Amino acid sequence: MSAENDNDPLPEEMGQGDGQDDVMREIAALRAEADNQKDRALRALAEVENVRKRLERERDEARTYSVTRFARDFLTVADNLSRALAAMPAEARAKADDSLKAVLDGVEATERELQAALARHGVKVIAAEGQRFDPHLHQAIAEVPAKGVEPGSVVAVVQPGYTIGERLLRPAMVTVAKAEGARSGNGADSSSAGGRLDTKI
Repeated sequence: MSAENDNDPLPEEMGQGDGQDDVMREIAALRAEADNQKDRALRALAEVENVRKRLERERDEARTYSVTRFARDFLTVADNLSRALAAMPAEARAKADDSLKAVLDGVEATERELQAALARHGVKVIAAEGQRFDPHLHQAIAEVPAKGVEPGSVVAVVQPGYTIGERLLRPAMVTVAKAEGARSGNGADSSSAGGRLDTKI
């Protein structure tokens, strides 16, 4: 055997480089597959978490708003109790006999209990008097002159409004201060900063 052949690879070494390349390609393919599976697993977990959060939100909304129709029906009861109490001025009440005072006390207690029951279910009265008119919460039934009151402010509440949770249950029916010199009616000319009021809810 000549010295020239000493550097030639042995037969068993032949193809060793090709095998290494195959192994490296196989490892790269397995890593890519593992990364793909990991990505799919993370996406599935994220989807499950999103579904869980959505179901919790829907459950909370159902709990909050399930009594909406029932509460709306009871608002007329609250209105009638308030009107019954308003029909008896303080002077007439002071002169009333004991049996009438007892009836009025009972009506007041019933009204308080009804309002407390509504509040326990997330139904709250909208603060309106003295506030800036908000078409999302208030329904204007008239514009009235009111000295010393900023135009566009609520002067009086004709019927209280209510919210349930974050939603409007019933708008407050209100009268609103108009700018001095403004005319009411179809040709009303309001010079207030907000212009004519949008009374549609």
